[in-house]
Amino acid sequence: MNTMRTAIIGTGKVGHFHAKAFAKLKDSEFTAVCGRNLERTQAFADQYGVKAYDNIEEMIIREKIDVVSICTPHPNHAESAVIAANLGVHILIEKPLSSSLEDADAILDAAAKAGVQVGTVSQRRFYLPCMRIKEAIDQGKIGKPVLGTVNMYGWRDQAYYESDPWRGSWDGEGGGVLVNQAPHQIDLLLWYMGEVEEVYGQWANLNHPYIEVDDTAVAVIKFKNGGLGNIVVSNSQNPALYGKVHIHGNNGATVGVQTDGGAMFIAGMSEITEPPVNDVWTVPGEEHRLEEWKQSDSDFFNQADSLYHYHQEQIEDFLNAVSNGNKPIIDGLDGRRTVEIFTAIYRSTQENRPIKFPLN
Repeated sequence: MNTMRTAIIGTGKVGHFHAKAFAKLKDSEFTAVCGRNLERTQAFADQYGVKAYDNIEEMIIREKIDVVSICTPHPNHAESAVIAANLGVHILIEKPLSSSLEDADAILDAAAKAGVQVGTVSQRRFYLPCMRIKEAIDQGKIGKPVLGTVNMYGWRDQAYYESDPWRGSWDGEGGGVLVNQAPHQIDLLLWYMGEVEEVYGQWANLNHPYIEVDDTAVAVIKFKNGGLGNIVVSNSQNPALYGKVHIHGNNGATVGVQTDGGAMFIAGMSEITEPPVNDVWTVPGEEHRLEEWKQSDSDFFNQADSLYHYHQEQIEDFLNAVSNGNKPIIDGLDGRRTVEIFTAIYRSTQENRPIKFPLN
C-alpha cells in the first residue's frame, strides 16, 4: 500500500478520534486540518504537529491531500465533501453521511463523477459481537432474518445541547435523536435485514422544550425480503444508556447485541462504561457459547483503547479500500440508506402515512 496524505475538516470532539487514527496508522501521513476558526484550528493542528487551514481548497491543493475525513456538523457535510471530491480527494464522513437525501445524493454524485471513494463512519460494525451476528446471518444459522428490532434509550440534558452552538436545531444539526444518536443502530439493522420497502414512523419532543428537534422517535418497517422491523429511539430517558439490536430468523433462532450500556456516553466528554456484548443467542447448538463470548469480548474491549480503537479499524479499512480500489466495509451508499430511513420517519410524521421506498 502507498502512504496517503491525510487531512481532517472540522475541529470538534470527534475530529480528535480521526486525528489520533491518522497519526498512528502506518499508511497515513497525517498532514493538515481545516476549520472555520483559524485560532481554534491552529490549536488542534499544534496538538498533532500538522498544518492549519481555514480554506478547504487551499489545504487540499497545497498539501496534495489524498484522503480527507469530514467531521463538521451534519448539515455542512455536503459542502465540504463536494469540494474535496471535485479536487480528486477520497472522502470519509462522520455519521450520518448527511442530514438530507438531497445532500447525500450531491455527495455521491460528485464522488462518482470524480472517481473517488466515499465512506461513512459507523464503527459499531467493527464490534466483535456485531460482526458475529452478520456472520451467523450470512451462514444461514437463523434461516432468513424476518424480524429486526432497534431499541436505543438515552439522556441528553440542557448542558449537552449547549455544549456546541449547532446542537438541537434543524439548521445546525439537521435533526435530533434520529440524526445524531440512532444512525449507529439503524445502520446495523439495515446491514442485517437488507433493503427497505416501506416505513411508517412518528417523532416527538417529549421533555426538551429548549430544542427544536426530535428527542424520541418510533417506526415500523417492512423489508423487501418480507421481514418486519421496529425502531424505538429516545434521548428522554434519564438515567439511561441502553442500545440493543436483535434479529430473529424464520427458524426461530434469535441473535442480538447490546451495543451500548451503562452511564451516558458523549464523544469527547465521557468514557464508555460497558462493553458491547451479544445479549441473546439461540442459534441451535451454540446457546452455550453466549457467556464465553461475553467474557472474551468484554476482556478485549476493556484492554483496547475503546474510544479510538474502532474508529481506527474503520479508517484503516477505508485507507485499504482507497489503495486497492475495493469497496470499504461501509461506503457512501450504506450511509445514504440510513439517511433515507430517518428522512422517511420525518416525512411519515409530517404526512401521517406510510412512506414507500425508494424516496424521491
